[in-house]
Amino acid sequence: MIARPQRWDAPFGPEMSDTDVERLLALPEFASIDADDFPKHTPLEGILRNDTRIVRYRAGDIVVREGDYGNSAFLVVSGNLRVVIAPALPRNLIGRQLSKKKNFIEALGQLWSNRTMPEVRDTSRYGGQSVREGGSQTQTDARVFLQDIPAVLDQHNTAQLGPSTLFGELAALGRVPRTATIFAEEESELLEIRWQGLRELRKYDPTWRQTIDARYRENALKVHLKSSPYFKGLSDEELDEVADATLFESHGSFEWHVSYKRMRDQGKADKEPIIGRQGEYPDGLLMIRAGFARVSIKMGNGERTLTYLGAGDSYGYDELWASHLGNDVSLQTSLKAVGYVDLLRVPAPILEKYVFNKVGHHVSSPLHHLASRTVAQDAPLEWAVEQRFVNGTKAMLIDLNRCVRCDDCVRACASTHGGNPRFIRHGRTFDHWMVANACMHCADPVCMIGCPTGAVHRSLETGAVVINDDTCIGCGTCANSCPYNNIRLVDIRDINGKMVRDPDSQKPIMKATKCDLCETNPGGPSCVRACPHDALKRVNFQGDETFGAAIT
Repeated sequence: MIARPQRWDAPFGPEMSDTDVERLLALPEFASIDADDFPKHTPLEGILRNDTRIVRYRAGDIVVREGDYGNSAFLVVSGNLRVVIAPALPRNLIGRQLSKKKNFIEALGQLWSNRTMPEVRDTSRYGGQSVREGGSQTQTDARVFLQDIPAVLDQHNTAQLGPSTLFGELAALGRVPRTATIFAEEESELLEIRWQGLRELRKYDPTWRQTIDARYRENALKVHLKSSPYFKGLSDEELDEVADATLFESHGSFEWHVSYKRMRDQGKADKEPIIGRQGEYPDGLLMIRAGFARVSIKMGNGERTLTYLGAGDSYGYDELWASHLGNDVSLQTSLKAVGYVDLLRVPAPILEKYVFNKVGHHVSSPLHHLASRTVAQDAPLEWAVEQRFVNGTKAMLIDLNRCVRCDDCVRACASTHGGNPRFIRHGRTFDHWMVANACMHCADPVCMIGCPTGAVHRSLETGAVVINDDTCIGCGTCANSCPYNNIRLVDIRDINGKMVRDPDSQKPIMKATKCDLCETNPGGPSCVRACPHDALKRVNFQGDETFGAAIT
C-alpha cells in the first residue's frame, strides 16, 4: 500500500526553521490571531511552517508583473517596494517579448534561412532582460530585475509599499491576472503565502477575513457588479448595499490540473463538486468570477450536459424571477464545478429589492432554450467538458475524415520554429475529430502560475499564451503544470550547431517550447495554411455555438 500524498508533504518553504516560525508569530499580523480558532488538523503554526516561505529581494528585483497569474500573496516584513501605477513598464524590462509581425519578404526568406539542425538559437540575444538568481539555491528562483531604479522612479508614477503591507491576495484567491508591476526599491524581506494557506487564514481568522474581503469589495466587487446587466442601472449607494450583502464562494480545487492529469491517466472522471442541485430551491443569484461550471439536467439514471458557464455568466436567475411572480420554482438544472470555480452569491432579498422591483421585467437568460436541443447536439459539448477542453480558446481541431496524414502541417510548423514542430499530430478524439496536442491558449492558463521569470505570458497584441525564449530558464514548471501535456522542453544549440551548456554544471540548457500561433508570421498559424485538404482549424471552446459550428 502507498500512503496518499498530503498537502504538507511538500512545504512551500522547505528551508523554514523553528526560529523563522517563531519570528513570524511575533509579527503584528499573526500575534493578534487566536490560535485556538484554528482546527487541530490545520493549526496556525502549521500554516506558517508549510504554506509560507521567506523570500529576500535585492533592489530592483521584480516581485510581480502586471498581467502575471500567481497563486500566492505577499506580506512585506522589512524594506520598501514600489508599485508602478502609470505608465506601465516597457515589456522588455519585465521579461516579456516584443511581438513584431514579419513582412512578406521576411516570411519568405525564412524558407532559406532555417538551420539544418533543430532548435538553433542566437545566444547573443540572451541577457536583453536582466535575470539573476534569487535568495535561495533553487533554479526556479531566478528573477528579472531593473538595473536603473532612479530612471524608473523618474519616468513612472509609483507608490511605496512598506512593512506590514499585504498585496497580491485578490489575484491569488481569484486566479486573475496581477493588476500592477511591483519591484523592490531596496533590499527587502517578504513573506510569500501560497493560496491554500491564505484561504485558511481567511477562513479561521476574522481579521484576515475582514481585510481580504474589504479589499475585494473596495477594489473589484462593484466593478464586477456594474458589468452585469442585472445591476448596471443601480446608483453607487445601491451598489454599496448589494456589495455588502454579497457572499464569496469557491468550489473545487484551485490546483485542478494536478488531479485532472492523474485521473485522466487512470481513465477516470474527475469529481465535480455540486454547487446547485436540480430540485432544490435557490437562495440567491450565482455570478461566476473565475473558472468553469457545468450546467446539467437529469436524464434517466444519469445526467445530460446542457452547457457550461465561465467568468461573467450567472445561474439561478430564471427560478428566482419565477418566485418573484409568485410561482415557487425549484432549480431546473444542476450546477457543478469543472475543476475550480470562484463565484459570488447575491442573496434573493437583495435581488428582489434592487433588481426585480426596479427592472420590472424578466432579463433574458441564456439557459432557457438549451433543453430543447437534441442529445446528439449536446454530445460534442459533453465530451469537451469531460476533457476540460472548455479551457481552450485556440485549440487545434483536425477533421480525421479529411486528414490524409501527409504531415504538411507538422513540416510547416517545424520550418517556422527552428526545425522542431510545436505540436504533435496526436490527441483525444471525438467521432472523426481530434484535438491535437498543441497549446490551446487557455482562458485559465495554469502554465503561467509558478513561472519564476514571467517567461510564460499572454501576448498583449494577440492574447496568445507565449514563451519568451530569452528569459526561459528551462525549469519545466510550465510543462509540469499544463493539464494537456502541450509544452515540451528541448535542448538548444548555438549558431554553430553546438549544444548550449551551463558553464558551471556543463548540463545542456533546455528551453520550454509550445505553439505560439505563429504570432509573428503574416497570415496566422502556418499549420492551418499548409493543410492541402482543409482538415485543420483553430476553434474556440469558449461557447458551445462556436465549437458546435466547427464540428458540423
